[in-house]
Amino acid sequence: MSEHKPEWPESGDLIIATIENVMDYGAYANLDEYNKRGFLHISEIASARIRNVHDFVREKQKMVLKVLRVDLEKGHIDLSLRRVTKRERIEKIKAWKKDRKGEVLLRAVAEKVGLPIHEVYQKAGVILEERVGLYEGFEKVLKEGTEALTKLDIPEDIARAFAQVAEERIKIKMVKVRGVLEVRCMKPNGVKCIQDAFIDAKKAQKAKDAKIEFCVIAAPRYSIEVSADNWKRAEELLEEVSQSVVTNITKAGGHGSFKREK
Repeated sequence: MSEHKPEWPESGDLIIATIENVMDYGAYANLDEYNKRGFLHISEIASARIRNVHDFVREKQKMVLKVLRVDLEKGHIDLSLRRVTKRERIEKIKAWKKDRKGEVLLRAVAEKVGLPIHEVYQKAGVILEERVGLYEGFEKVLKEGTEALTKLDIPEDIARAFAQVAEERIKIKMVKVRGVLEVRCMKPNGVKCIQDAFIDAKKAQKAKDAKIEFCVIAAPRYSIEVSADNWKRAEELLEEVSQSVVTNITKAGGHGSFKREK
């Protein structure tokens, strides 16, 4: 949504723009996020000498550009293409696409609660844009539940609608990490001790944002697989759960070890 975005960009900002008119000395572009017009001079298109501007930009083309100068009195905005790095371009496009997805999902929330989009934006969208990001808010409620939004003072009925829309429209890509646990317990109730060690370790990690699975390879060897939305989280859980199993079985009078699978 655009209610909270400044009316004008600032020097140094990266913006998404649509090329409108291409001329011999440069191109005029519409700043999609501001509904303003800016100028891309030929000297700011590429570092090398340019013979034909049309070889670099074309009408209706969307580009990531950098704001060089903003003249509020004249209403002029000078833009640059050559000063945008590859990494900046990739990150800006990624963020822009997320913003667009967030707006589409917010409209779906408004439909579910039967409220105008601007009202839902004021009650929830503004808060999320300031705290975590609009699209990120949908990911957050998917991972953590409605309480992740209600604790931000978002009304419960809207938080529930967020959760429903997130479950229907978002599929979080999961990464998997694996390892092998070797556990033994020679006591009469050794089998139960091993079972309890796995159960207790899994219970201790009530992670809504991850999935933990154990599987028998061939006693005393067991595989452990952790699925999470990012490598760091998956590795942390794998370490915590495997350590918990080894600790639990040791306390029960057995012994165990863990080996990370490459």
